[in-house]
Amino acid sequence: MKRQTLYLILAVIGFLAPYYFFIQLSPQQGFDISALLQPLFANHFMKGLAVDLTVSVIVFWFFMFAEADRLLMKNPWIYLLATLLVGMSFALPLFLYFRERKLEAQ
Repeated sequence: MKRQTLYLILAVIGFLAPYYFFIQLSPQQGFDISALLQPLFANHFMKGLAVDLTVSVIVFWFFMFAEADRLLMKNPWIYLLATLLVGMSFALPLFLYFRERKLEAQ
């Protein structure tokens, strides 16, 4: 299996897996950001996971913009938006998929 295909499959999984849980939020609960973030900082373990993910996202953004600039990839802001709307599980493999396509084309 080509790496490009694997990244695309992982991007699809990375989109579907988080949204499986996101769609389970009931409309009665609404979108209360403080209620969503509160469990994230419930204990030291969860705080550690939150900090780890935050640092990983920042590193990914720096890498992504630098690599997109180096390879002359168009619209790198899409991956930033993908991170914010879905998460790293979608944005990273999506970026790697399009990066592989760009590298193959060169």
